[in-house]
Amino acid sequence: MERPGGNLEVRRRFHVAAVAAAVAAALSLALSACGGSESSADSNEAPGTYPVRIVTAEFPAKQRLGETTLLRLGVRNTGRKPLPALTVTISVGGKEGHSSSLPFGYRDPQPGLAQPDRPVWALSADYPKANGASARAGAETASPKTFDFGPLKPGATTEAIWKLSAVKTGSYRLFYEIGAGLSSEAKAETAAGTAAGGSFAAKITEVPPETVVTDSGEVVPAPQNPTEANR
Repeated sequence: MERPGGNLEVRRRFHVAAVAAAVAAALSLALSACGGSESSADSNEAPGTYPVRIVTAEFPAKQRLGETTLLRLGVRNTGRKPLPALTVTISVGGKEGHSSSLPFGYRDPQPGLAQPDRPVWALSADYPKANGASARAGAETASPKTFDFGPLKPGATTEAIWKLSAVKTGSYRLFYEIGAGLSSEAKAETAAGTAAGGSFAAKITEVPPETVVTDSGEVVPAPQNPTEANR
């Protein structure tokens, strides 16, 4: 003889099992959607080359210790498809510069140093900035030397600006490389088919530059070959 309420208990268990199955199915779909999104993000950085043109490249060749200067790099997307991510990788030249984790620094070869990476230029905390914006741009990436300025539409230009203070005297070469994405599969190239990038030569001295006083009383940098009257 069937126990009273037996059918009700069976229906209740069936309902719970059905709900659990529905939840499991929904969770499976959600996980699949996440996977699809990840794949979609990867597809945005399709392998290939993206043509760009460097329209601005400015950095003072002569600087003084403690002086603050601006590094400007302007990049235009000259192709027909968006750059997945405009990136700029910066490094001081030479073995010590390339082995340093700092974009504007070098690795001190002295053994036993707690912090061997030392700056040549100190980067202002609220920089880099892009296209005159007041907010900081250039998102952090896996490499401290690489700055990510986001996608760049066809025909659009991004000008990135770094505010730097010279903290070590010497003669340096500062290299920069332009990338089209965060993966090594997306590459930026010039119209000539070469890797997009370049370098600046900069000399940092402790001695202030020579100046002269004009007839109007204005202090200006001295000419490269000053006359005896101006010395």
